[in-house]
Amino acid sequence: MKKAIIVGASSGIGNELAKILVENGYKVGITGRRKPELEKMRESRPESYLISSFDCTTENNTEKLTDLTNKLGGLDLLILSSGTGDLNEKLNYEIENKTNLLNVNAFTEIVDWTFNYFEKEGKGHLAAISSIAGIRGSRMAPAYNASKAYQINYLEGLRQKSTKTKKPIYVTDIRPGFVDTDMAKGEGQFWVATKEKAAQQIFKIIKRKKSVGYVTKRWRLIAGILKRLPSGIYRRM
Repeated sequence: MKKAIIVGASSGIGNELAKILVENGYKVGITGRRKPELEKMRESRPESYLISSFDCTTENNTEKLTDLTNKLGGLDLLILSSGTGDLNEKLNYEIENKTNLLNVNAFTEIVDWTFNYFEKEGKGHLAAISSIAGIRGSRMAPAYNASKAYQINYLEGLRQKSTKTKKPIYVTDIRPGFVDTDMAKGEGQFWVATKEKAAQQIFKIIKRKKSVGYVTKRWRLIAGILKRLPSGIYRRM
């Protein structure tokens, strides 16, 4: 039986992915701050879930993940589905700092631990949910878009490292557009996917071991436009 950990499984996409993995024969370690939500999942399939409730911005991620992996009896796949962000046009530092603590600091500690574990084991798959927002900056949510750009670049660096190891270590960057979760904020949203549809597409991307995947698929078109849009035009948007 394959073993997986989902960081950020108490709600949203991570919660749906946990269900999909169990349906596909995985034993899954689920983490999150909201212990009651994790316990509900474990009660539904006690033979399939192990829980570890902790706040990855304040606690020792390395210690928590090592302990959970030992209880699982190994690790084949880690999905990082924990992230935050808020509209912050007035540049409130507390909002920006909260975003960076999770999307940059905790993200780095978690993916570094994961990569080092897989390198030691000689194989494994890291999948992290970044965002299409990481392609360009945002006047409405500067830290969110910047932190997602950091994640995109960091994951690319890990893919380079995995190539150098010549070991079957896969690093997947999943870039969603709008998904109907608590993270979806602001007006003018379009192509909004349900969390169930997003999770199904993410699982397919992971199964195919793709380097980069857009969710839903049509967001690849938007990504292409954003990358090519001249800075002078984008600056006035």
